[in-house]
Amino acid sequence: MSDIDMIRAAAARLKGHARRTPLLSSPFLDRIAGRRVWVKPECLQHTGSFKYRGGYAAVSALDNATRARGVLAFSSGNHAQGVALAAAQHDVPALIVMPADAPSMKIANTRALGAEVVLYDRVAGESRDELGAQLKAERNLTLIRPYDEPQVIAGQGTTGLEIAEDAALRGIARADVLVCCGGGGLTSGIALALEAEAPGLTARPCEPEEFDDVTRSLASGEIRANTRISGGLCDAIITPQPGDITFPIMRRLCGPGLVVSEEEALHAMALAWGRLKLVAEPGGAVALAAALFRPDQMTGDDVIVTISGGNVDANVFQRALSSYGGLE
Repeated sequence: MSDIDMIRAAAARLKGHARRTPLLSSPFLDRIAGRRVWVKPECLQHTGSFKYRGGYAAVSALDNATRARGVLAFSSGNHAQGVALAAAQHDVPALIVMPADAPSMKIANTRALGAEVVLYDRVAGESRDELGAQLKAERNLTLIRPYDEPQVIAGQGTTGLEIAEDAALRGIARADVLVCCGGGGLTSGIALALEAEAPGLTARPCEPEEFDDVTRSLASGEIRANTRISGGLCDAIITPQPGDITFPIMRRLCGPGLVVSEEEALHAMALAWGRLKLVAEPGGAVALAAALFRPDQMTGDDVIVTISGGNVDANVFQRALSSYGGLE
């Protein structure tokens, strides 16, 4: 199980490798939200998302002999790129199993980072787990799971250490920290870091409509699954259900989930670009959308949000800007 000591150790290994992203603000966003909005732009992280933190933390934690045999990951794109870059930096092979309907940019980027990509048809029901198990056995690879993996959670938790430090510098003692949430790796990692370093800050998962398994799970106290695992615009945070490791952490430490529409995510993308000059992907913009369009579901003068990724295909980004280029 991940804990604060693992997160601090991951931070030490990531020092000099991961980018330390700032907290950004805009008076225009503050006006829309009715409170101060502080944005943690992990879209500026290596590979365009926070996933690099977890990928590097997990690869760097392996012993030399195990790491040299190579690593395996399942991902629709952001975890794929994070693990691919981390493997390349350690000069070890990476095999990534990706859905064939993943954004083309994410598939191309993963290959460009030196990983071998194997595609599967999730729409037709092909099992990534069966394919991955076969490849893992054939090549004696180490599987790095995208969220239900202690070292991955620890790496993502370094985001929370930075949030806690920067919030303290700004005198923010109490606030909701809205986190774009799929399986819960980033959310649970941030929650663990805040518990230790900033107990007045509360992590809250944010999800798109129809893929709100974490929100429903927290409300019921038991893991709830999504009825489908593809077809949504927010591909980066679409997972079958919360993780067996991440959910107990979120249940213990997180506030209620927040759910936004895909159109609100697109609107938030346009606002992030127009007001902060940040490129966000739909799944990476749901926390900002929640801050802007669900103000009655939080309290306090400040809210901190993650933009968890910016790996968006051009046609989707154009849709966001053309639909909401007028901003407010």
